[in-house]
Amino acid sequence: MQIVMVGPFGFHPNKTMRARAFQLARPLVQRGHQVTMIMPPWQTPAEAGRIWREEGVTINYVSLQGGVPGITRRMVRAALAARPGVVHCFKPKAYSGLVAWWLWQFRRHRLRLVVDSDDWEGWGGWNELAPYSPAQKHFFAWQERWGMGHCHSLTVASRALQSLAWAQGVPPAQVIYLPNGPGIDPDAGGAAARRAALGLATRPVLLLYSRLFEFDIGRLIAVLQQVHAALPNLAILAVGAGLYAADAAQLRQQLATAGLLDCFVDVGWLPEGELPAALAAADAGLYLMEDTLLNRTKCPVKLADMLAVGVPVVAEAVGQVPEYVQPGQTGLLCPSGDVAGLAASLVHLLTDDAQRRRLGAGAQAHVAANFAWARLAERLEVAYGAG
Repeated sequence: MQIVMVGPFGFHPNKTMRARAFQLARPLVQRGHQVTMIMPPWQTPAEAGRIWREEGVTINYVSLQGGVPGITRRMVRAALAARPGVVHCFKPKAYSGLVAWWLWQFRRHRLRLVVDSDDWEGWGGWNELAPYSPAQKHFFAWQERWGMGHCHSLTVASRALQSLAWAQGVPPAQVIYLPNGPGIDPDAGGAAARRAALGLATRPVLLLYSRLFEFDIGRLIAVLQQVHAALPNLAILAVGAGLYAADAAQLRQQLATAGLLDCFVDVGWLPEGELPAALAAADAGLYLMEDTLLNRTKCPVKLADMLAVGVPVVAEAVGQVPEYVQPGQTGLLCPSGDVAGLAASLVHLLTDDAQRRRLGAGAQAHVAANFAWARLAERLEVAYGAG
């Protein structure tokens, strides 16, 4: 089957088209399908017009000329030129939403249109966080509602999105639950060397792997202070960076105020190939989530990454998190906002080698059995009518 995947932005780390669409495209190619990904490269505009192949997947960066009408028309033409049996639009908003609208209006009887939702985009979701204009917010909210109901199949990354789709009248049989797997290769070879190179060999290491927008930073500091009080030689290993520079600056300022900056080991952004070893250098991970609509509807790839390399995680039980962090099997759960419970759970894990090893092995097995992209691609074939 010829499959076209359409995205609202480019092939960039931590973005949907790299962390979700491409991860599904690779096993689909291995299963005999031809997959083309079409996107406007907003993060790397110099690459506009580039077409290449990566791991068997054709990637088409359309030109950014012509404004919204020109870009949309170019994306539609590129999609139809591939003569697809299926067009899968990742996110019902922005350019992928416009392509879905056009195809539904004019081509719905000639190909199968699938829409993917991996976040809540409208009111209560990204509209509250992203710096969109008022007009964009209203348009994206409309696109989301329209796109979820005007397709042959809707793939959703979370149970909360599944419920929201049902509440909007989308037939249950049309909604395909398709959670995220890890965004990295779970082979964590080199973790011991990375740990030694960072000077962490004999210290309890707590992993912070987050974009920092999912929770109040002051609450994170309160948890870290309690853990540090019990474990004075604690190391806080931070991988990645905040979604917004202001959040990262606020984190550093509050760490300094709390006297924790000397514990903070910040390796920043790392190439994809270095991530597994860096994550696996930690003894335990912390994953905080305020109980918001945005957090309940998202399916965190970073959480899957930590578990996939065998890091047991202490997390707040919001949205998708309990499907990944299963108490006593892959990590430990606390209610959102339970600072004392989170800190006590982390201290317990960081001082109990046997339980850490058991939970780490359970985490790897759970992700491999339930969230491997090859398994998820088989589920996706049902939405494509190829299963």
